[in-house]
Amino acid sequence: MKLFKSLPALLLAAMTPVAANALNIGDNGVALHGSVQADVLFPQEDDAIGTGKYDKDILFNTYADLNLISRYVDAGARLEFMKWPLPGFEPDFKGWGVPNIYVKGRYKGFELTAGDFYEQFGSGFILRTYQERSLGIDNSIRGGRLKINALRGFNFTVLGGLQRRYWDWKKHSQVYGADAEVNISELSRKLTDKGINWTFGASYVLKHEDDQDITVAGTDYRLNLPKAVSAFDLRTNFHKGNFGVMGECAWKSQDPSFDNNYTYGNGTAVMLSGSYSKSGLSALLQVKRSENMSFRSQRTMSGTSTFLNNMPAFSYQHTYALPALYPYATQAAPGEWAFQGAFAYTFKRKTPLGGRYGTKVKVNLSYIRGLDRKAPTPIVGSSIAGTNGYSSSFFGMGEEYYHDFNIQIEKKLSRSYSLSFMYMNQMVNDDVLKISESENAGNIKTNVFVYEGKWTIDRRFTFRHELQYLTSRQDLKDWAYGLLELSVAPYLMFTVSDMWNCGETGKHYYMAGVTGNYRNNRLMVSYGRTRAGFNCSGGVCRYVPASRGFQVAYTYNF
Repeated sequence: MKLFKSLPALLLAAMTPVAANALNIGDNGVALHGSVQADVLFPQEDDAIGTGKYDKDILFNTYADLNLISRYVDAGARLEFMKWPLPGFEPDFKGWGVPNIYVKGRYKGFELTAGDFYEQFGSGFILRTYQERSLGIDNSIRGGRLKINALRGFNFTVLGGLQRRYWDWKKHSQVYGADAEVNISELSRKLTDKGINWTFGASYVLKHEDDQDITVAGTDYRLNLPKAVSAFDLRTNFHKGNFGVMGECAWKSQDPSFDNNYTYGNGTAVMLSGSYSKSGLSALLQVKRSENMSFRSQRTMSGTSTFLNNMPAFSYQHTYALPALYPYATQAAPGEWAFQGAFAYTFKRKTPLGGRYGTKVKVNLSYIRGLDRKAPTPIVGSSIAGTNGYSSSFFGMGEEYYHDFNIQIEKKLSRSYSLSFMYMNQMVNDDVLKISESENAGNIKTNVFVYEGKWTIDRRFTFRHELQYLTSRQDLKDWAYGLLELSVAPYLMFTVSDMWNCGETGKHYYMAGVTGNYRNNRLMVSYGRTRAGFNCSGGVCRYVPASRGFQVAYTYNF
C-alpha cells in the first residue's frame, strides 16, 4: 500500500515547484519549461493470456524534465524513476536517478554543449542518438559538442563523449564525431534565383573500445578485436520546385560484434530517394542497400541498447491495430535490400470520382529482401582468430523478408460524416524476424481490411468507430477488431475496443478507457487486456508481454 500512496506524492512533488517557478521567472527574460510523464500499470494475473506472475502491486515509468532557457545560456536536467518498471523492458532498464543534465551556451553562430545531448548526422547511418520512451531507448552521449554556423552556407559539428546504457556510462568506450554541411544555394545567387536548394554533407564517427577476452566458440583461439572503428558518410540533397532527390552512402571499418557473429567484414550502406509533390498529388520512391551496419558502442551487447546509429525503416508505419500486428524490424547486422514507394492523389470536388467533397487515395508498397551472402571463411592464428566477412555481390538478393502493399481511400460523405477504407496485403518471414507467437510459423501471409468512420454530431460531440479484419492461414490465423470512441470537446474522450482471435485461440483482448484534458494536463485511465507482441518505431522493436489491469498515463507540459 505504500507504493499506492507514494505515486501521487511523487507526481505532486515534481509538478508543484515547476509550476510556481514558471510563473515567477517568465518576466525576467528567462523561461522555465518542462514536463512530467507517468505511465502506470496496476497488474492483474491472467493465465488465459499468459501474463505470468507479478511481484509488485504497481509498475510504472516516470519522467520529469526541467529546461531553463535564456538568450545565451540554456540548462536542463531529467529525473527518471523506474525502480519498478513496466513489463517488457530489459533488466538493466530498472533504476532511478538524474541520467540527463546539460548546460548549453551560444553566441554569434557558436553553440557549445556540456553534459548529455542527442545528435544525428544525415539520415543516421553512422550516428543517431535519441530517446524513444515507448521502446526504452535513450542512447545519449555524455561529453561535449560544438556547433558552428557563423559562416553563411556552412554548418559544422564536432563532439565527443561516452554513450549511455541505461544507468551506466562505460569508460572503456569513447565516441568522437564530426559533421560538415554546405548549402551551395546560399553561396550562389543563380541557384537561388532558379529556386534550387542543394546541400552536401560529410560525417565521420570514431568508436574507441578496449580489447576484450573473447574466444571463437568451441576453440581456444582468441579474437583479435580492433580498438578503433571508423565510419564515414557522404550525402547530397537536391530540391527544385516540386522535385527532390536525395542520395547517401556510408562505410564502416571492421567491427566484430555479437550482432554480426564476430565477423570482420566492413559495413556499407547506400540509399537513393526521389520525390515529387504538388497540390493534390505526391509521390515518393526509395531504395536502400545495407550490409553489416549494426554499430554499437559496446560490441558484446544485444537488444535495443548502445546503438550509435539507426538504419531508416523502409516499411510503412501503421497506426491501425491489425495492420500493425506483424511489424518489420530493420535487419542492420546481416543487411537488406529495401524498396519503398508511396503515392497519393486527391480527386477534385465535383468530379465523377471526387464527388461533392473530393476523394483522397493513397498507395504504399514496401518490399524487403536479404542479401545474397556466402558464409565467411575462417582466419586462424596461433593466438588470435576470427572470420572474414560474408562475401556477396552488390546487386545479389537473397530470400524475401517482408512485403506490404496497402491502399487507403479517404472520403467525406457529408458535412458531418467521413470515412476511410484500407486494404493491406502483407508477407512476414518469421524465420528471420521471430515476431509471431507460434513456433516455426514460416512465411506469414495476411490480408487486412479496415473501415473507419467519423461522425461529427455537433461542435462538442464526435463519434468515431473502427472495424478491422485480418485473415491468414498461418500463425494464429484470423483476427477481428472493433473500436468505439466518443469525444466531448474539449475535455473528455471515451473509448472501448476489443481484439478477438477468431481463428485459433478465441481469446479476447478488451479495453475500455477515458481520457481527460485540462489546460496542460492529460490523464488517461483504462482497464483491459494487452496482447503479447512487438512495439516498433522507426524499424526498432521491443517485445511487450501480455498484461491485464488498470493503466494510467499522465502528462503535464509547461
